[in-house]
Amino acid sequence: MDLLLEGIYRYYGYDFRNYSLSSIQRRVWHRIQREKLESITALLNNVLHDPLMMEKLYLDFSINITEMFRDPSFFKALRQKVLPKLMYLPSIRIWHAGCSTGEEAYSMAILLHELGILGKTRIYATDMNNHVLKQAKLGYFPLHKMKDYTSNYVHSDGRNDFSEYYTVRDNHAIFHQELSKNIVFAQHNLVTDGSFNEFHLIVCRNVLIYFNRELQARVHHLFLNSLSSNGFLALGNREGLSFPNNEQYYYPIDDEERIYRRMKGGQ
Repeated sequence: MDLLLEGIYRYYGYDFRNYSLSSIQRRVWHRIQREKLESITALLNNVLHDPLMMEKLYLDFSINITEMFRDPSFFKALRQKVLPKLMYLPSIRIWHAGCSTGEEAYSMAILLHELGILGKTRIYATDMNNHVLKQAKLGYFPLHKMKDYTSNYVHSDGRNDFSEYYTVRDNHAIFHQELSKNIVFAQHNLVTDGSFNEFHLIVCRNVLIYFNRELQARVHHLFLNSLSSNGFLALGNREGLSFPNNEQYYYPIDDEERIYRRMKGGQ
C-alpha cells in the first residue's frame, strides 16, 4: 500500500499518503476487484503504465457524498448565528472546501439570497476532482432528489417555496443562474495547495475525517491562515478542533454543529 501511494505521488503528483488508511484500503481493494486483479502490486503496475487506470483510482479516492441543505440544523445555525454577523461587511468571501458536485454551494447561495446579501458575496467552491466541478458548474441535479432536498430546505427554516429556485427539464432540476453567478468553481487540493484568499467563512464538512492526524493538522493550519480576523470555520458534525493550541485561536459559536469563530488578532 505504501509503495502504491508513493508511486502515485512520484509519477502523477497526487498525494494520498496521509489519507486515512482504512478509507484508502477500501477503495484500493474495490478497484482491484473491479479490474479482476490479484494484488496491490498488480494495481500499481497498471497505474504506472496506464493513465486511464490512474484516473479510475483517482475517482475512487474522491469522496463525493453530498446533498442540498444536508443536515438542516447546520444550515439553520448558519442562517441564525453566522451570516447575520457578516451582513454589515461591504463584501463577503466564503470558501466551500471539498464542494463535490456543488449542492452545498447552491444551498449557501439560497441562504444568502434570502438574507439579501448574495449580491455582495463571492462563494469559492473548490474540490480536487475536476470531474465533479464540471457537474457543479452546470447546476443540474436529478429531479427525483428534489423531494428530499425540499424537506431539508424546509427544516433549515427556508423562507420560500423551494421549487422557485429551479426549473425542470428532462428529469433534472436546473437551478437559476442568479444563484450561480457569484459562485466560483475551481480546482484546489487541500493536501498540496496553499491559501489563495482571505475568507470570512470557511465551510469544510466531513472531508477531514478521511485524512490522518498529520494531514488534518496541516489543513487546519491552512484554514487558520485563510480566515480573516473574526472569521468563521464550519466543520462536519464528526469533526472538531481536537488539536493542541487550536483553542487559543477559536471559540465555539455552535458546539453541536461544529461552528467556530476565530479570535480577533489570533495568529
